[in-house]
Amino acid sequence: MSERISTQLLAGAPARDQILDSLRTRIVQAGSPTITLATVLVGDDGPSKRYVASKHKTAAEVGIGSVQVDLPAATTQQELNEVVARLATDSTVHGILVQMPLPNHLDAEQVLRLIPADKDVDGLTSESLGRLVRGLPGHVGCTPLGVLRILEHYKIATAGQHAVVVGRSTLVGYPLSVLLARKGIDCTVTLAHSRTEGLDEICRSADILISATGIAHSITAQHIQPNAVVIDVGISRTENGIVGDVDPEGAMGRARALTPMPGGTGIMTVACLMENTVNAAVLQGVRV
Repeated sequence: MSERISTQLLAGAPARDQILDSLRTRIVQAGSPTITLATVLVGDDGPSKRYVASKHKTAAEVGIGSVQVDLPAATTQQELNEVVARLATDSTVHGILVQMPLPNHLDAEQVLRLIPADKDVDGLTSESLGRLVRGLPGHVGCTPLGVLRILEHYKIATAGQHAVVVGRSTLVGYPLSVLLARKGIDCTVTLAHSRTEGLDEICRSADILISATGIAHSITAQHIQPNAVVIDVGISRTENGIVGDVDPEGAMGRARALTPMPGGTGIMTVACLMENTVNAAVLQGVRV
């Protein structure tokens, strides 16, 4: 049995605050140019409404303007498409975010195809993913970007490190694996998933282990190499509250560092949305 070590908790709040402070300073030093984020919310889902409200509140705090479009749950595909198409051609709007998930009768892919890549601050469109793969200027999804910013904030070395990403979704796992392998980050990346054979052994080979499956406490001590850095991205809502993919009892004393859940990667998302919005304005000619 390996000796227990002191596990550092990689709280998201300090990294989030650093991003927001940096953006606020950057905007003020540029003369507070007008930068506008537009959000589109369809329906009355409580968590979605609270999440959108937090985005507008944070935008105001850093000096970003915002426009909120609220549509009824019965909105048709054509009506939604027309709203997004109008925002896409509005030169005063620099970033567009359509809050997901949409009501079941609406096709998210149709909507995403209407968002120009320069305004795709959620990094969800096919063109944004293509730009990521090709290393072109564009927007990375807020959750993958948040993981990277936590690693940077806590000065976790990545060059030459073996990163194992568990989960292959196009929202998190796949773009994160591409991002970590980029020049300048330079991880050697293994992308694992539900059909990976010998998952525990592969995970134990990781210097940096990242799980984004949404399967509560599926990453246990047997998946973690002693002294590994463990990043928990999965979120599960249970009767005991929000938990992550990582079993904290198995990780503490074994991992060198661990993001808590909640309080880790999740709270990075809105800050990274603000970062993407400022960068979107730059791509569209605003001097920031």
